[in-house]
Amino acid sequence: MSMTMAGEIQLAATRETVWEKLNDPDVLKACIPGCEELVRSADNQFSAVAKMKVGPVSARFKGRVTLSDLVPPSSYRISGEGEGGIAGFAKGVATVALVANEEGTLLSYGVEAQIGGKLAQLGQRLISGSANKIAGEFFSRFADVVKGSNPVTL
Repeated sequence: MSMTMAGEIQLAATRETVWEKLNDPDVLKACIPGCEELVRSADNQFSAVAKMKVGPVSARFKGRVTLSDLVPPSSYRISGEGEGGIAGFAKGVATVALVANEEGTLLSYGVEAQIGGKLAQLGQRLISGSANKIAGEFFSRFADVVKGSNPVTL
């Protein structure tokens, strides 16, 4: 099953600050719902472990995340893939663009994802709703970190 998502969020910070936070594994780990581990394994590559619950299916996904097409501080492409045992697999690609404006920075994203296994059997509506919820939680947490109201503790 495949799906696409897109959105944007206004952040009250400079484009350079947003870029720095988007490339900080400690910030990303704190913002990704269910993330238990995010460790840089090479330049622009991370290994990750995240526990996710989608409807009745819970799984711990292990995988990797790669940043590419970096144009600091404007844009990048982030791709990832993870295995969740019998729950299935997930893989996807997102493009992220940052545009400076009067209020700070407008972050725009587009995501293409594929899932398989038990997760794919849950149906498009449940999967899309869960994916949108996870994306919303990430960006809400990220906005708090960027504006300094929820600093990341190391």
